[in-house]
Amino acid sequence: MKELVSKQKEVVSFFLKNNIFISPDLINKINVEYNIEKLNNLISNKITSDEFLLLNKDIHDVLLNKNIPDINWLEFERSKVLYEKGRDNKIYLKFIDYLNAREDKEESDVKVLFSYKEESKKREIQDFVSFFNSRYKAIEGMLKNRQELQNIMSINRILNKKERETVSLIGLVDDKKVTKNNNIILKLEDQTGSISILINKNKADLINIAKDIVLDEVIGVVGVSGGNIVFANNIIYPDVPVNKEMKKSPSEDYAICLSDLHFGSSYFLSDDFNKFLKWINGKTGNENQKIIAKKVKYIFIIGDLVDGVGIYPNQDKELVTKDIYEQYKGCAELLKQIPQNIKLIICPGNHDAMRIAEPQPVLYKDFAAPIWELPNTILVSNPALVNIGAKKGFPGFDILMYHGYSFDYYMANVESIRNNGGYERADLMMKFLLQKRHLAPTHKSTLYIPDIKTDPLVITKIPDFFMTGHIHYSSVSNYRNITMICGSCWQSKTTFQEKVGHHPQPSRVPIINLQTRDVKILKFGK
Repeated sequence: MKELVSKQKEVVSFFLKNNIFISPDLINKINVEYNIEKLNNLISNKITSDEFLLLNKDIHDVLLNKNIPDINWLEFERSKVLYEKGRDNKIYLKFIDYLNAREDKEESDVKVLFSYKEESKKREIQDFVSFFNSRYKAIEGMLKNRQELQNIMSINRILNKKERETVSLIGLVDDKKVTKNNNIILKLEDQTGSISILINKNKADLINIAKDIVLDEVIGVVGVSGGNIVFANNIIYPDVPVNKEMKKSPSEDYAICLSDLHFGSSYFLSDDFNKFLKWINGKTGNENQKIIAKKVKYIFIIGDLVDGVGIYPNQDKELVTKDIYEQYKGCAELLKQIPQNIKLIICPGNHDAMRIAEPQPVLYKDFAAPIWELPNTILVSNPALVNIGAKKGFPGFDILMYHGYSFDYYMANVESIRNNGGYERADLMMKFLLQKRHLAPTHKSTLYIPDIKTDPLVITKIPDFFMTGHIHYSSVSNYRNITMICGSCWQSKTTFQEKVGHHPQPSRVPIINLQTRDVKILKFGK
């Protein structure tokens, strides 16, 4: 008996060295079913996977008949170790299939935290005033928590201050000018008045920050008062906290970010998308890629499912499917080929058959009925916030989805983005918006519908992932523990993109390991 207990401890040690944690129940099972010779074989790792299966007839029945209600995790971990050593993979694949089949019956772990639902009403001028006031108050609340902004004063009080006093204020940028001496002057306003802010050209760091300031954003300023002007010493964005937690899932699940399918366009890359469908169904790729495909639980599609109709002049000449209903029908036929155990979380984009003004509601059911009928779809607005992967003891991940229609404006008008890659630097674009805590801070950067209660484009809740699309160029980066992912596209270079010098990067698929937060990009095109 002592010899068996000793060997049992060695077996536990063996599994721990392979990062396998076994329960007391399994240890007891080893005591009953495994003799000393078999334990020795386990420790020395001489046993083959087939021999290991024969040690337990129950697991053999599970793999052959799939009629056992639970799974033997000891066998599962053993097959995983053997697979990772290149000795076997068929058994491990069967386990993954079995687990996926069980998860199909479980309740969805996708929770929609925000998806815009519009109230039908006539819009009036006062609605715009209320809209900007609600935005101002939301971002003002963020800035008031910043340590740099102590003893904040209203602009009206600052105007009545004596000269050369240190002041701090929060305001909305009403105007921005560069003087002939290359200083920058901002006009800030709050609900009590407006004041000029001067950023001296000799303060290089401050000037670089000021160059990226855009109209209508809300910022904080620390400086010295001087009558009707404040000489800035610091500029504070609402930004996201530096100490945000980098959450990691206890399970090795995967998520995928897709965008800009543009089905119906003559430039749609059907061969590439079919390669993706074969991979997600485990029919192509190396063994490791097949394993990853089986562990994908979520696919986010960030807008522009179809190319649309009448989006730009002479678009009909570049369409192979000219009927919008047929476009959505064809797109749904493709998405139907994705395994149904994978949740499809879909928001619209500017090419979809709906209003361009943001926030965009969920895809209109009368146009996109075939998408609605897919059993594994979750339709949300643009933008939207969803939570995935929550488990007992783990809160899950918050995913901010935004198609990115405002990107064009900032890539043309923000110097640090325009001069450092433009459309090929989605990472700079996304970081810029996180710093502003708004998806379209400038009034004319996107069409919008004013909501008198709140501005849905304010980034109120800090996400774990920020997923976008629109620019047809894939990007993966990290900012303060927020994983920023821009989806690729499934459309080759159009005549318009050729004219403006835009070089898309199609058929790329960012794949996220939710356990490690590593992101890899698979290429399905040339």
